[in-house]
Amino acid sequence: MNIYALVKRTFDTEEKIAVSGGKIVEDGAEFIINPYDEYAIEEAIQVRDANGGEVTVVTIGDEEAEKQLRTALAMGADKAVLINTEDDLDEMDEFTAAKIIAEYLKDKDADLILAGNVAIDGGSGQVGPRVAELLGINYVTTITNLEIDGTSVKIVRDVEGDSETIETSLPLLVTAQQGLNEPRYPSLPGIMKAKKKPLEELELDDLDIDEDDVEAKTETIEVYLPPQKAAGRVLEGDLSDQVKELVELLNKEAKVL
Repeated sequence: MNIYALVKRTFDTEEKIAVSGGKIVEDGAEFIINPYDEYAIEEAIQVRDANGGEVTVVTIGDEEAEKQLRTALAMGADKAVLINTEDDLDEMDEFTAAKIIAEYLKDKDADLILAGNVAIDGGSGQVGPRVAELLGINYVTTITNLEIDGTSVKIVRDVEGDSETIETSLPLLVTAQQGLNEPRYPSLPGIMKAKKKPLEELELDDLDIDEDDVEAKTETIEVYLPPQKAAGRVLEGDLSDQVKELVELLNKEAKVL
């Protein structure tokens, strides 16, 4: 099988993030593979191991993204592709990313494309479905189970606290939800092997893409951290007194009554 996993380099949200001038300060920030994309990579590897074939991981960004691609290779992917847009694009949105990825994939005869359900930095969940639409192939989002038999596919997907079973066929794009699998940690042998695995770097010119054709359709006006939460208050005294005080606080301070 010809399998592709779409990967995004994101900020590590478990680390402290600083915002200055309406933008996230990248100096000193930690970057990781988007966690939902790790599920996609793991599932791609498992599908390859069960059905044969090859896993290629693809990302868009600058040379710094090579670290995340090497991590994916250390997990077990076979090849990696970095589409370097550093010198071509100042801003990207979901439209831009999907157009570039679809242009790269259009002649690759992909059987299965996997992406994360959402990126933790943006949370739109648009890129995967947009890529599928541009390629004209089936897609299913938020999957928690994937079974492939020849070209037939049976999928379980998460639907607001319940699940839905869908039958479809290859070629197919799916987006991975938490619970699909347990992503593996790169082993030491895997890390050593990853250094020798092919990592191809392309630019927009290599894909015959004009910058104007992938210009972002949206503009980020401002990025800001959520306001700090005020400390909670514990009411004391008799229950009736607590109720009176609570009503007064909701009315005068919270102004919700």
